[in-house]
Amino acid sequence: MFRIEERDHRFNLFEYLNVEEQLKLENFAELDKETFDILLDSAYKVAKDIIAPINAPGDQEGCKFNDDGSVTVPECYKPAYKEYCEGGWIGLDIPMEYGGTGAPQTVAMAASEAFCGASVAFAMYPGLSHGAMALILDEGNDEQKAMYIEKMVTGEWGGTMCLTEAGAGSDVGLAKTTATKIRDGFYKIVGQKIFISSGEHEMVSNNIHLVLARTPDAPKGVKGLSLFIVPKFRVNEDGSVGEPNDAKCVGIEHKMGIKGSSTCTLAFGEADNCEGWLIGNEGDGIKIMFHMMNEARLGVGLQGLGVAASAYNEALDYSRDRLQGIDMADFKHPKTVSIIEHPDVRRMLLTQKAYVHGLRALMLKTAQLLDISRFGEGDEQKKAKGLVELMTPICKGYGTDMSFEVTRLAIQTLGGYGFIGEYPVEQCMRDSKVFTIYEGTNGIQAMDLVGRKLGMKKGAIFMGFVAELQGFLAKAKEADATKDFIGEFETSLNDLQTVAMTFMGKGMEGKMIDVLLQATSFLQFMGNLVLAWLLSDQAILAQEKLDAMYADKGITDDDAKKALVQDNDEAGFYFGKVGTAKFFCKNMLPQNGYLTKVMLADDSTPMDTVL
Repeated sequence: MFRIEERDHRFNLFEYLNVEEQLKLENFAELDKETFDILLDSAYKVAKDIIAPINAPGDQEGCKFNDDGSVTVPECYKPAYKEYCEGGWIGLDIPMEYGGTGAPQTVAMAASEAFCGASVAFAMYPGLSHGAMALILDEGNDEQKAMYIEKMVTGEWGGTMCLTEAGAGSDVGLAKTTATKIRDGFYKIVGQKIFISSGEHEMVSNNIHLVLARTPDAPKGVKGLSLFIVPKFRVNEDGSVGEPNDAKCVGIEHKMGIKGSSTCTLAFGEADNCEGWLIGNEGDGIKIMFHMMNEARLGVGLQGLGVAASAYNEALDYSRDRLQGIDMADFKHPKTVSIIEHPDVRRMLLTQKAYVHGLRALMLKTAQLLDISRFGEGDEQKKAKGLVELMTPICKGYGTDMSFEVTRLAIQTLGGYGFIGEYPVEQCMRDSKVFTIYEGTNGIQAMDLVGRKLGMKKGAIFMGFVAELQGFLAKAKEADATKDFIGEFETSLNDLQTVAMTFMGKGMEGKMIDVLLQATSFLQFMGNLVLAWLLSDQAILAQEKLDAMYADKGITDDDAKKALVQDNDEAGFYFGKVGTAKFFCKNMLPQNGYLTKVMLADDSTPMDTVL
């Protein structure tokens, strides 16, 4: 049965991140905590009652490409999509003036985790619409906003991102789709795009494609790309759906996972009658598109979290109910116990919990930074912008790698039942694999981290990040919750500075290939370090809360404390926070010692060996 870790959501939002402080920002002044609570409760109900029940049926039915070029989605998606849209969930963080709720990214991300965990394939349809709509809001002109936003907020119209071509995957600069000017602002679009999520389906009356294309005299590479709004149907002056715009689906992909999501090949201008509307200026396409790509990368990290959390909670619930084996701690009085009592199962479950809770802390922390980067002021705003840039490849790359690892461990926890379709964790694993691939493979995220983010602002952003971790380290050395296990964090933080300086030196020597060979190791290192930071920081707060509970109840005896942790859900939650951080720092963070040796080994064998 699908379950959401509501308590951990609220701990992150209201205790750790204190999102109520964001109500001081002018953009959120009309909201309050009561509104946040109502939104979250409503989101959880939608996820549990409407979306989760269609996850397995949608996977089994999949999408169908029809002879007329239309795509039929799973039948169960249609009423769910209608209810989702009527609830206003597409516009949760869209400003009120455009018909949205205007909620902070933190609250919207918590709700979206629930939706993704319930059925990530279904959640992709409104998710792509949201991304396209947000780009038009930020980059479009007033006429474009007036024409498209209202119907996209309500879900009547959908949206897509059309970058990839058969010969231009991650290297979008090779794109051959053309845009020839008809009149000011309007261009004739000709070309084909592949792997377009939500590219065609019958749940919307119009689909608004954002298409990268090259004008005739544009330079080669990404600098020659421009971005165009290309609706499936042209829009009449009164805002109604008009004639077809020669933008057609010519096929769908048959995939390992996310089978309920229509992944399409789209052809533009086959009849030489496709019209696109320029966003911004010619040649600004990739710069503008990065807005949506960065949002999409954070969105993919969130998808990874949602599916990982779903898999972990399924494994946890199963392990509590599954009776098998005897109590290894009491051989003299053998009795059958639930598998959650077995050491290796507990190890796997705590590993899953550590990654899920760590990734949730990372995603929500980044969401808060995103809010500040958009609506804050002065140095705080600049710092937040830099940290969002630094965290994005970690959220996407490390986050989705660990999501796949969590689903692997969830299957292993269920044993043979994990491998069969009657249990949901095998679908979780199939669905999650694509997260490491799309919106820039995780190798590309790693290269972005070492190739661009380390040196941003002449290294100032990275050094500011290091300084923040050093400040945390000083606090953690004194805190009762962390002082006994924070030494591994200190070692990793010192190693980080050594590795970063080595990489920067190699870059200045023209040895960037040597750096890029170790980019994936660096991404893994950074992810481990960031999760150790956030989990340990939360552990300090959790211990303070737990100590306050002991004091309030007048408990000083260790046995009485243990009893409270066992019998009181709140005490157990806080105690579990401390244990999770300790486990991560003692068991996962030491991987960074190995990774440091690898990154400093100066080994170019992959480039030198005959393959």
